[in-house]
Amino acid sequence: MAGRPSRRLSPHVSDQEVTRRPSDTAGTERPGPRPLAALDPYGLLVLSHTLFTCVQQGEIVRLAMQHVSALGPYHAEAGYLATVDGLSRVPGHDAGAPTVDDALMNDFGGADGSVSLPERSWTWAFGMRGAGGLLGYILVSSHSEPDEQGHFLLSTLVGLTSAALSLTATRTAQHDNAGELSRLRTERDDALQQLDTARSELHLQKTVHETLARVTARGGGEDALTQALYELTGLSALIEDRFGNLRSWAGPDRPDPYPVRSSTDQEEMLRQVGREAGPVKVKGRLIALARPRGDLLGVLTLEDPEATADEYTVFALDHAQRSLAQELMHMRELSEVELRLHRQLMDDLLEGTDETNAYARAEAIGHDLQSTHYVVVVHWPGNAANGSFTRAVEQATATSAIRPLITRRGDRVVLLTEARPDDDAVYAALAHELGTPDGAIGVSTRCDSPEGIPRCYQEALRALEVRQNSRQRSGTTFFDDLGLYRILGPGNDLRELEDFVREWLGRLIDYDARHDTELVETLSHYFDCGGNYDDAAAALTVHRSTLRYRLQRIREISDRDLADVDTRLNLQVATRVWKIILGGRR
Repeated sequence: MAGRPSRRLSPHVSDQEVTRRPSDTAGTERPGPRPLAALDPYGLLVLSHTLFTCVQQGEIVRLAMQHVSALGPYHAEAGYLATVDGLSRVPGHDAGAPTVDDALMNDFGGADGSVSLPERSWTWAFGMRGAGGLLGYILVSSHSEPDEQGHFLLSTLVGLTSAALSLTATRTAQHDNAGELSRLRTERDDALQQLDTARSELHLQKTVHETLARVTARGGGEDALTQALYELTGLSALIEDRFGNLRSWAGPDRPDPYPVRSSTDQEEMLRQVGREAGPVKVKGRLIALARPRGDLLGVLTLEDPEATADEYTVFALDHAQRSLAQELMHMRELSEVELRLHRQLMDDLLEGTDETNAYARAEAIGHDLQSTHYVVVVHWPGNAANGSFTRAVEQATATSAIRPLITRRGDRVVLLTEARPDDDAVYAALAHELGTPDGAIGVSTRCDSPEGIPRCYQEALRALEVRQNSRQRSGTTFFDDLGLYRILGPGNDLRELEDFVREWLGRLIDYDARHDTELVETLSHYFDCGGNYDDAAAALTVHRSTLRYRLQRIREISDRDLADVDTRLNLQVATRVWKIILGGRR
């Protein structure tokens, strides 16, 4: 076996290409390939080329097993590869080999060792090892134990196979690592792209937060909010009340006049948007409802006829809606507090309160109580004096920059306003707002100080009562125009009677005092005589022409038409009160 072989071992040699060698001893020996490699150990180098070019570990083991018999009187019984679950037999070898108990192979614990097989004199498990430990086994049998050179050749074959397996494992690991690296790079690129997207979104969201926060901090109100939303989105922004009336607009193409939807369409739109948690697209508009605590306070809208709104636009609108809700809730709370303070002051003024205290409280809530005021009492049957009715009255009477003081008394609303209502203007506005003309308003005379407010309140009540008991029950009645009715009814006092007399006879009384004449006395006798010239002249002991002259002077000085029935009645009652109750006092 020490000689050089006559031919090298082909990497593709097969059992058909090798010649059988004669048996060394008599008896039955298994035929096998001629030990060419035994004659030329360097032929193993040719086999190594084939082993190292294989890419499948199972194929490497099978190729090595096929060439075991080329090394001498040896036979490869089985081959195994190490897996995570233990040793796994390599399929595809000699089906006629004795059965090997694969479970016994796991008992070697990674070491080489002898294996007992039927009809085999010698069987050895050669372990294939690499840097990571056991790679597998090749089970080799022979009729006798190999000599030193046979052990060398078999160990060399096993070593080459181990190296080939390690190289394949390394290639596989490198391939897997390359694939993993490619996957990681892809994941990195995706993560970076997502990070850029998130960074961009966060920047946009931060811009929205900071912009709207500045609006809130500066107390800009609704106009500032819609302007900020327009600048953030590039879409026209607007705010409506719950009835569809425009309150604020920012951006181009504002319609003029602004179209108002019918109540049916408005309610349907509110129901449609209210079913969703965020902004909703409705007919070219992106709409969000400002409804803190469930109360609908306003509608925030973006005009989007081209459907250009994206997630950023929706985010900006949703965030602006929250700011609007807070703003409107704050305004409502302030309004409620202000209204409560107004009512408390108004109630105290109607009952009578200290003037110094009244002036201070009025100044604290921004009302100038030192100017001239009028008391107005409003009653509209069928409309309880609730919040909506009160707001309607306040809006109809707010003709100046200063809001009136307002309170409720039973089913009536009472106001203290600087401006005297213009005839039926307030009544007409309320009739339109409330949808019915069946209402009445009573207005007092002028009040110049807080102490006169209780009296003016009674005057307004008297005017309202006269109106509601007259033939035309709806409309506005001024206490100044009541005439005789001012002193009819309960609650009259001497001052009211004096005021009535002064209103109708004041100019005549002053003229008599300055010129020492008797015009009021003349008028009293004239009415007492039923307007008869002769009887009146006789009662006054003056000539008939003198009486005529005095009556003409009375017409000129008082600026009264004695031929008017109502005027004659009021003048006659005034002269009676002057003469009987006041005792002719001037």
